[in-house]
This record gives sequence, C-alpha cells and structure tokens, in this order.
Amino acid sequence: MSKLCLIAGDQLNMNLSCLQALDPDQDHVVMAELSNETGYVQHHVQKIALIFSAMRHFADRLGNEGYRVHYHSFDPSAELRTFTDAIKACCDQHDIDQIVLTRPGEWRVLDEFNQLEDRLGIPVQILEDDRFLSTPEEFADWAEGRKTLRMEFFYREMRKRTGLLMDEDDQPVGGQWNYDAENRKKWTGDPESSAPMHFQPDEITQQVLDLVAEHFDGFGELEGFDYAVTTGQARRALSHFIKTALPWFGDFQDALPDDEDYLFHSRISAYLNIGLLQPLEVCQAVAEAWQDQTADAEIPLNAVEGYIRQVLGWREFIRGIYWLKMPEYAELNQFDNQADLPDWYWSGDTDMRCLAKAISATRRNAYAHHIQRLMVTGNFALLLGIVPKQICDWYLAVYADAFDWVELPNTLGMVMHADGGLLGSKPYAASGKYIQRMGDHCKHCRYNVQTKNDSDSCPFNSLYWDFLIRHQDQLKDNARMRMMYRNVDRMSDEDRKAVLQRAEWIKQNVEDL
Repeated sequence: MSKLCLIAGDQLNMNLSCLQALDPDQDHVVMAELSNETGYVQHHVQKIALIFSAMRHFADRLGNEGYRVHYHSFDPSAELRTFTDAIKACCDQHDIDQIVLTRPGEWRVLDEFNQLEDRLGIPVQILEDDRFLSTPEEFADWAEGRKTLRMEFFYREMRKRTGLLMDEDDQPVGGQWNYDAENRKKWTGDPESSAPMHFQPDEITQQVLDLVAEHFDGFGELEGFDYAVTTGQARRALSHFIKTALPWFGDFQDALPDDEDYLFHSRISAYLNIGLLQPLEVCQAVAEAWQDQTADAEIPLNAVEGYIRQVLGWREFIRGIYWLKMPEYAELNQFDNQADLPDWYWSGDTDMRCLAKAISATRRNAYAHHIQRLMVTGNFALLLGIVPKQICDWYLAVYADAFDWVELPNTLGMVMHADGGLLGSKPYAASGKYIQRMGDHCKHCRYNVQTKNDSDSCPFNSLYWDFLIRHQDQLKDNARMRMMYRNVDRMSDEDRKAVLQRAEWIKQNVEDL
C-alpha cells in the first residue's frame, strides 16, 4: 500500500503528523511552489522568498533522510497551480492507495483538502497538526458553556498542562500568573538595543531571491533578506535572542522608539509559523534560560512570563478561536465599517510619523512587532472604520509570519473588534497620547499630539473621540470603557461638534494625511 503526503510551506517540520505516517521506502512526499498560494493576496516578497527557500532546504533534508520527494518549483506558466493539482500529478504518475495530510493553517485549504477524495477517487486521511500544544477539539471543550472566552484563563490551563513556570505545588512561580503590568516601559536608549540574528543567503536562497525578483512585484523590498531558512538556523536565532534580548524583552515589549525596527523582539514568529521551530521547544528554552540564567544579563521573571504567554497563551488561544468560529468568523463586521484602506498603507507615504515608520519597517523587513500592529496600523484602521476584510488582507499580505489561522482572529477580533467582543473584552482604541507615552514618534511628527481640533492636530485624536461617539450605543455599557464614556459625557456641545467636524475632514482627506 503506497501513501502520498503533501507538505505545505507552513508545515516544514520532521515531526509533522502526515510525515510520521509514511514509510520512506515506499511512500511519496509532494511539495510545490504554487501560483495560487502566492497570489491570493499581495504577499510581501520576503515572505514568498522565506517560504520558498525554507521549502527547498526542507525538501533537501527529506531527500537526504531517504524520503521520495516530488518537488515542483515555481513556474508562473505551469498548469499546476493548486494543492489538488500537485497531488493529482503525483497520483497520475504513481500507484497511490491513500493520501495522508496534516490539518492546514487556513480554512480555505482545509475545504480544498476535504474535496480531494471525491475529486481523485482516493481515500484521504487528515491528521491533526500536533506541532501545536492544544487541538481545536480540546479548545472547543474548554470553550463550551463559557459566557466569555478570555485568553488569560485558557493560558492558565496551558501552564498547568505543560508545567511551564509552575512550582512543585502546581502554582505559578513568583506567585502571579501574569506580569503584563510590568511590561509597559518606554525605552529611552538604555540598555543598548539588540537585533535578531541575520543569515547570509546561501546558494539555494540566492536562487530563490533571483526567482522572486524576476516573477513577483508585490509589496515590500527584497534587498536585505536575512531570515533563517532551516531549523538549525532558527534555533541559533532563538539562542541569540535569549542571550542578547530576552533580559529586556519584558520591560520594553510595548515600547515604540522612533528609530528601532526590533529593539528587544525576537522575530521568531515566522519560524514558528512555518514549522522550523516548535512552540514547546521555544517555551522550554526560554524557561530554562531563566532557571539557569544563561543570558548575557540577568533575566527577570516578567520577561520570561511575557514571552511564554505570547507563545503558549495567545498563539494557542488565537488558533482555537479560528477553528471554533470559522468560516463565518471571517465575515463579521460588528461596527458595519465601510471605509476603504488608504493607499499609503502599501507605500508608507504619510506624514503621520508613527504610521510611516511602522509601514516603512514592514516594507523593509516583512515584520513589525505586536504594538506597531495593534496600536499604530491597527488602531488607525479601527478609528477610521476600515472594512475588516481589507485590513485583514493587508496584514495577511505584508508580514512573513502571517497565516490565516493567526492573522484573522488577531486582526478581525483584536485589532478591529469586528467580532463584537468574542476575542477581546474591549476595542483597543486610543488617541495619539498612547503613542506619545510609549515612544518618541510624536517628537518628529508634523502633527500636534497635544490638540484634537486644529488643522495640524494629530489625526488619531479626533478620530478617537469620533469613534467613541459613533459607537456609544454599542460600547457605553462595557465595564472597561466606562471611564472613557464619562469623558465623552463631559464634552461640551461645541467641543463635540468641533471634534466630529475634524474627524469628518480627516476621513474625506485621508489619502493626503
């Protein structure tokens, strides 16, 4: 009995469930660089290069370990365009008795996989992706009967299950589950910033870069590509982060300095999301470094807990929401937003310093950290009232770590609050004061963060009050927003009129900001 296993570009791990189900001596592995997968959004060119290069390196590793790999390199004129096409091509050439797959990271791909058996007439088995630390079924069991789904409580269950940062009495080390309140410091230049480990392109990667330069003219800049493309490199990048940045990650993870792309962030989310690293090995490495104090400086507990919470808590929680609520989730639009995404989200051509810097970094690196995404590009999209699908597609396109299961709930739920509070307890709406408090963008901006109604006032300010007023009926009873609405109620009629007029002018002239 001969089996076929397809490995997608975000499943590059030797422990992948479908790979483990194969006999290398008689079964077949299919991998393919597909035009449909590169074209459904305008992917960052570095994202395409990362995935293609990592795929080719992984295929070489499989071949060296005895697997029969059928690899299809990218060809824009090829008739082979979909996963179904790639699987069928192998089935036509070989006597395949069963197709074995691992659950993909996108609902649209799972839908395609679910149709394979009828289309090809060959039995199909879809296995769980056990690279994650919880399954969709386990998350659904946890969620059943709960009035609200909050990451904090799910995270505590995951801590108990894994034993990460738990003491011998099954209590959180340090006496607290969450040290987020200690992770909101503004960085003023001390200590000196770190940077992720960069990797010089080898021959395979250079071939990919040449291919991408020839065939893709999408978002972003290809020059400077320095991502890890193998598991070995990704593990070195993780070790580098632990030694040089983790000690300060906690304190400054929310900081927004004007001239730093990374500060103390790790940039390993892309490696996690394509399979080069696994979440448990990342969490264990961080926890062990704290226990053994193997970094270049003392590692505080708030840094370790904050980092593990992102991987063990938030990442797993987001995936659970995705599979629990899809496909209807993708269509939600709680605030009935109608505004279009400004063109300068693609170019960065705006005088709003925080947005220009975040988009510029994204164009150069296919990366921005979580506060840039949530409180800068995301916050502006929320306040402006952009159609959720448009901003979701933008996030999916521009970041190397963006795949539908992680991007959609983060953007539609966390950023846009378009799910009505399923994922987040309140909209993360903020004026320019938040950005000023967390960094120094405002010092270099032509807009005045101190005012809200003048011709040079920070656009975030009037849009913030406009957002609160516009959605008062929906949000005024939210316990976490009562203070904000007390401030709205104190506004004079004159002030309210002025702020709404300024906000309307911004909406009508958003392309010129």
